Amino acid sequence: MKISGHIIDIRNRKFFDGEITIEGDSIVAIAEKQDVDDQYILPGFVDAHVHVESSMVVPSEFARMAVVHGTVSTISDPHEIGNVLGVKGVEYMIDNGNQVNFKFNFGAPSCVPATTFETAGAEITPAEVEYLLRKPEVKYLAEMMNWPGVLYNDPVVYEKLAIAKKLGKPIDGHAPGLRGEQAENYIKAGISTDHECFTKEEALDKLKHGMKIAIREGSAAKNFEALIPLLADHSDMIMFCSDDKHPDNLVEGHINELVKRALAKGHDLFHILQAACINPVEHYNLDVGTLKEGDFADFILIDNPEEFNVKATFINGKQVSDGSRSLIPRVTNKVINNFDCAPVTSDQLKIEATANELHVIEAMDGQLITNCLREPVTVDKDGNAISNTETDILKMVVVNRYAPAPPAIAFIKSFGLKEGAIASCVGHDSHNIIAVGVDDESITEAINMIIEAEGGVSAVSSREQQLVALPVAGIMSADDGYKVAEAYSKIDALSKQMGSELVSPFMSLSFMALLVIPALKLSDLGLFDGENFEFKSLFVD
Repeated sequence: MKISGHIIDIRNRKFFDGEITIEGDSIVAIAEKQDVDDQYILPGFVDAHVHVESSMVVPSEFARMAVVHGTVSTISDPHEIGNVLGVKGVEYMIDNGNQVNFKFNFGAPSCVPATTFETAGAEITPAEVEYLLRKPEVKYLAEMMNWPGVLYNDPVVYEKLAIAKKLGKPIDGHAPGLRGEQAENYIKAGISTDHECFTKEEALDKLKHGMKIAIREGSAAKNFEALIPLLADHSDMIMFCSDDKHPDNLVEGHINELVKRALAKGHDLFHILQAACINPVEHYNLDVGTLKEGDFADFILIDNPEEFNVKATFINGKQVSDGSRSLIPRVTNKVINNFDCAPVTSDQLKIEATANELHVIEAMDGQLITNCLREPVTVDKDGNAISNTETDILKMVVVNRYAPAPPAIAFIKSFGLKEGAIASCVGHDSHNIIAVGVDDESITEAINMIIEAEGGVSAVSSREQQLVALPVAGIMSADDGYKVAEAYSKIDALSKQMGSELVSPFMSLSFMALLVIPALKLSDLGLFDGENFEFKSLFVD
């Protein structure tokens, strides 16, 4: 097969008219040619860090959706399903991804469970990390979220780091806000990337010690605007990633959106494409083509470098998208799960007010970090602490999905609900059930809808109830990704009709139990101080 066009040679920073010759899955020749087709040819995009599970669809469906936007490969951290099902879950992701023509590159989860301050469904031991890292599909040690363990020489953490080094596998980082000597020591432990920077200054602090920065723009965490200025002077050290992408957003776009936005800001085209197409392939030593003779035939066609609309995507020499629809056929997706949870009652959600002030989580739209506030307690006639829609301080509940246990209760600001409740079994990283609402009855109903479905996201308003069932590990659907995206768009719209002004209420909710991100979060075991890594009292003493 031969394809001609205006070839974008990223490494040599030039355009030329030419023709590529493909035999089997590889490019056997690239030659200059006149009178070529009026299209531009360049390597496909790589998402440098993503949790496929956050798309709420299994890998085979994620692939079908991503190729439409020119994505040919991902660096996929499966620690979400790892926290639910352990090694069995990681192997599920690998096996499902292998069914389609797409280049998933999975990591071995380094922190399962993420902390000892929550209940997860599984543990991945150092021996299991080594077992996974020896698999050909597993390219790296996934994000080392336990940065205190790195800094304070936790022996299990260092055993996992040593295994990755022994096998020559890169180690991904996760160190939000780490600066100065602490950042330097974290990097010296062998950790080579970070996608958690939320200021340019923090990223520069890490870059100077040799750490590569993945600029993240996902459904909840959005750091592109703050970090894209780094591209001009550090193009060899920058990658693009989504981290967490809900299905409706994946329908709209992927890494191609970051390319377009960087172009609109006037950044150099070759710097942008180096970050989007080349740097991840080289850093992780991927079997992904970058438009060279002898490479795998992984590339895309676009209309022009100004508008950058993807016209076709090719992987291993086969066309997988025509730019408007996926050409990857659907496959049969198995369902596996780990769920042992009885329905809750509204009485279980009552909590007696023992002080006049609360420690309140303040959610930050577009960020994973939260603030810790002190706010007055609102009480009912029986002296129980309750939600207050006027001050936007709402009750939040986390329920252990793996074994019978009393619900954990806290209060949160910035969700904005004026009625009802929303709930989700996508609750990073342990994926217990997390809910927020204006009254105990609505919260109870939203939680029990998820328990009955053994996973999903739900919304309960005064007018209707909606559920998107996620039976695969309680966090993914086995259905057609575009149908899942449509259902999710409807429930997202309902949550906003109920008063939430957050860009992505369900995605934001899913991170309110992520203890490794400061400052204040809620696990199934209680309110947690993410700066001091210790539990915190709900009521101010």
